[in-house]
Amino acid sequence: MAREVIKVTAGLAGLAVGLTACGGGESASGADGPPRDGGTLRIVGSSDVEHLDTASVASVGAYGLSRTYARTLFGTRASNDFAETVPVQADVAARIPTRENGDIGKDGRTYTIRLRKGVQWNTSPVRPVTAHDFVRGFERLCNPAAPSSGKGYYISTLKGMDGFCRGFGDVDAKDAAAIARYQRDHEAEGVRAKDDATLVFRLRRPASDFLNLLSLPFTAAAPQEYDRYVPDGPEFRQHTLSDGPYQISEYKPGVSFLLTRNPAWRREGDPLRERHVDRIQITFGQDSAETVQQQLEQGTADLAWDQPVPTAAVSRLRGDPRFAIRDTPSNTPYLVFNTRSPNNGGALGRREVRQALEYAVDRSALIKIVGGPSVAQPLHTVIPPGNIGYAASNRYATPGESGDPAKCRELLGKAGHAKLTLKFPYRTNSVHKLIAQSIGQNLAACGVKTELTPDTGGSFYSSTIAVPAKAREGKWDIAAPGWTPDWYGNNGRSIIQPLFDGRTYGPNSTNYGGYDNIQVNGLIDGALTAPDPSRAAGYWQAADQKIMEDAAIVPLLDRAHTIFRSSRVRGAVFVPTAAGYDYTRLWLAD
Repeated sequence: MAREVIKVTAGLAGLAVGLTACGGGESASGADGPPRDGGTLRIVGSSDVEHLDTASVASVGAYGLSRTYARTLFGTRASNDFAETVPVQADVAARIPTRENGDIGKDGRTYTIRLRKGVQWNTSPVRPVTAHDFVRGFERLCNPAAPSSGKGYYISTLKGMDGFCRGFGDVDAKDAAAIARYQRDHEAEGVRAKDDATLVFRLRRPASDFLNLLSLPFTAAAPQEYDRYVPDGPEFRQHTLSDGPYQISEYKPGVSFLLTRNPAWRREGDPLRERHVDRIQITFGQDSAETVQQQLEQGTADLAWDQPVPTAAVSRLRGDPRFAIRDTPSNTPYLVFNTRSPNNGGALGRREVRQALEYAVDRSALIKIVGGPSVAQPLHTVIPPGNIGYAASNRYATPGESGDPAKCRELLGKAGHAKLTLKFPYRTNSVHKLIAQSIGQNLAACGVKTELTPDTGGSFYSSTIAVPAKAREGKWDIAAPGWTPDWYGNNGRSIIQPLFDGRTYGPNSTNYGGYDNIQVNGLIDGALTAPDPSRAAGYWQAADQKIMEDAAIVPLLDRAHTIFRSSRVRGAVFVPTAAGYDYTRLWLAD
């Protein structure tokens, strides 16, 4: 998954400056000349989004898609200079709140957000987006049908959100009316509409990253019409509304999206987006990255949806202005252990077994699979370089990054689990099959058998590893998801909290393996209550060390994103948290 920040401290700004992208394709609207309106942007790829409802979006693809039709109070600017994508910008909010302008209380616990004028829903008749719509968006975070994977951010930050969410969990997840009634009859003290144009947030404690949290797609405004549908259900997905430059005019689940211009959108009311193409056609069902690349080079498609450039093409495309390697400091992919699995006598619930398996993986082979050292570097920590709290460490070092099967076998024997059989589902798009096969071979060298099963329905996250019941039933033992931070800069909690806070484990949680350590939970709390980002960084670093000691995951690669565009695409500027170009800024040459 993917995504980051407010005013950056000098130290954090330094992190960002060192991460400018490399490769070709440094185009932006200005460099390509004046934009030309019209035409259809054709995007092709493998799998549908796991969640379309902004309350529960959880993938980089969904982040990029939601940017076109769902707006938040704050956001970030697309740019091919990584540092420019870091600071938080006003979106639907009229301005950035500060203590100086009176919008942040003296104690740092009250934020007043005033909405800009001219932001409208594409309803009939058109009507303005109000503060009440944003309150509804926050209330939907904890809905029982498709709860947000990011709800922990807000439960730990906003007053009353914890109790509001606990009560919401008792509501019938299949009853749209009951869900709407709960939202109508209950409120969280921490988020209220003072009037149609003013929101007031009350925090449990000061949070230096609060504006980042208000920039995430989970917190997008939600119109009153959404109360008619079960969140993210099939009916909801056919009735999305838009306050952005595009609207979803046609959605065929698992097949395609068609986005067209939203007639209610006004350029002067949107500081972060533009609108040039008439239509955006997204087509799924193409699992072969090579076939997608061929279409892009031949000009029969314009962008890849969920396929980076095939590894074999990377060296050939160097110097091609259509090709670029963009920075997305991330833990992508990583190997996660299902600590709740009953398989193998509950072996993966034992730290000694997981520690043994840390020695199995040949990272040098994985780097070759994804395109070589210009695309990826070996990763041995939970927090990747370029993110707050990172400190270089390698607790389970192996010669030449090639793995140490003898050590793995030795430690498995000492743990009393010399023979394991692990169920290993994998994604079918991009190089995920090759990665899974490589890891499977590494484990075989340790005497561990793997049962690889392809996820051909695009449900790897939503219906497999993010379902606690399937984890407890032993439907899977290991998996290789990816994680792009929800934001960059002051972003410690966008890595540690969603992936490892045991208190948030549940449906749609991104703590896929059900890891829960009271010490780590305490370090998370320490970071969240720290008086400044530099103090928080120490807590995040300590949490990283403890998680690696527990071997909750095997970090694999810090991987950049290889991206290619057809010859007619212009104005290509990158959104790191969406691992793609900003569709609203693109235009098409003749």
